[in-house]
Amino acid sequence: MKRFAYIVQTVLGLLFRHPLVGVCLIPILDNGQIVLVKRRDNGCWSFPGGMVDWGENIQHSIERELTEETGLNLTSLGRLVGVYSAPDRDPRIHSICLTFELQVQGDLQVNDINEISEVKAFPPEQVQEMPLSHDHSQQLNDYLQGQLVIR
Repeated sequence: MKRFAYIVQTVLGLLFRHPLVGVCLIPILDNGQIVLVKRRDNGCWSFPGGMVDWGENIQHSIERELTEETGLNLTSLGRLVGVYSAPDRDPRIHSICLTFELQVQGDLQVNDINEISEVKAFPPEQVQEMPLSHDHSQQLNDYLQGQLVIR
């Protein structure tokens, strides 16, 4: 029994002492507007995204999160905006976020009603003035400056 408890403790220690990987999406409509989602947990606007599921590759995670949170379809993958890994960037956990620009189309619709309360498109200049959740204001600035960043 001691051996089993040791193994469980070791596995949990490994799982919870390492950051989780997620994706953050900057969806751009044909008219240049940026799509944001309103989070249920803190009521703030943010870019859609989430954790990469077990057995899932990054491409699938991007497409799944986009559809779940916005109802939109990916038309083309844009550039990698940055890799964000500050331990305090997400107040819930230590996560590493890969942020991508996406060209999207379709009808805005929240499919994940447990996490998202609203989805809406905004002109880029309006998004710049909005307080965003997590470190998404930094991600927006990095996107608008057109540089690949690792933070």
